[in-house]
Amino acid sequence: MNIEQCTPEARPQWVHMRRLLWPELNEEANTRDAARVYADPDRFGIFVAMDDAHKLIGWAEVSVRSDYVNGCETSPVGFLEGIFVIPQARRRGVARALCRRAEAWARERDCQEFASDTLVENVESHAMHGALGFEEMERVVYFKKLLSR
Repeated sequence: MNIEQCTPEARPQWVHMRRLLWPELNEEANTRDAARVYADPDRFGIFVAMDDAHKLIGWAEVSVRSDYVNGCETSPVGFLEGIFVIPQARRRGVARALCRRAEAWARERDCQEFASDTLVENVESHAMHGALGFEEMERVVYFKKLLSR
């Protein structure tokens, strides 16, 4: 397994695989969002895990956030925006290797803390985050209200 920054050659595989983590994004929204992330390497890092046949088996997106990040005390904060490993490659250290590379990227940008989030009901993600050394800080329910004009 090799962890590397997402190259132009790996980009189509990564864009396709993003929908496995975020299926609610339609093709157009996913392509647009991926292009925005890929075009801003100072703010976003994209790391891919390739098997020996140079096939993508996992990826991680990390960002630098300067706004408030729940549970953090410093700024900027490295933020694990998404991480995904294909089912056949899970429990083999792929997520751990991707996360380590994302953490190193955040350190290179003077981040002292590394954070992430997931849905309250996603217990599989909770377990993965715990295995990667994350500590749960709080649970939050977000509300919104549309304002009439």
